[in-house]
Amino acid sequence: MDAHAGHRARLKARFMKHGLDGFDDHNVLELLLFYALPRRDTNLLAHELLRTFGSLAGVFDASPEALMTVDGIGENAAGLIRLVPEAARRYLISKTESVTVLTDSAAAGQFLIPRFFNCRNEEIYMICLDAAMKLLDCRPLSQGTADSAKVSIRQIVQLALSQNASAVILAHNHTCGIALPSQEDVASTERIRAALAMVDVTLADHIIVAGDDFISMADSGYFKSPA
Repeated sequence: MDAHAGHRARLKARFMKHGLDGFDDHNVLELLLFYALPRRDTNLLAHELLRTFGSLAGVFDASPEALMTVDGIGENAAGLIRLVPEAARRYLISKTESVTVLTDSAAAGQFLIPRFFNCRNEEIYMICLDAAMKLLDCRPLSQGTADSAKVSIRQIVQLALSQNASAVILAHNHTCGIALPSQEDVASTERIRAALAMVDVTLADHIIVAGDDFISMADSGYFKSPA
């Protein structure tokens, strides 16, 4: 067994026994790259990725095109690196699949946070609920740029009616990292509340997510009077 093969075997065995506890960031990338680059020394490549993108998070957040500007990272390695955060997002969402009732903002926030994990652009989600706040449907409505996403009020009303919803929860993310509603958020939320009220559907909340934090506009006093 050559030196590289022995090192790979030891690192893999360490991971299988203890997980990633005690691993440096470059070891994490080194281990991952073993599976895309089976005959290359990935230690130096891992260090170069961290130097180029600044951190482990920076590596995983980089686009495939940016990753492939690093010498030695081809399509397979870039694809594997990008798969990690996307798989993590699907894993986190799958853990909420047993949720059937959203009775308060805390439950709604915890249900929604995984859906915005690793999102680089603003996205809008809509949850439809029956009169007992039982989950009828949850789906993305729109994706925008890094600082905006648009959705039509007609689309929201039509979806609520198609699901025979009694209540709706809207949610969107702020990529800036601050979960506070903008003036535009407040104004658009009021327009949506009024439109839904016209068809006897309640806008129960508008959740704004930033990373692993969220704010409930209903709990924060932005729903001051009935629509």
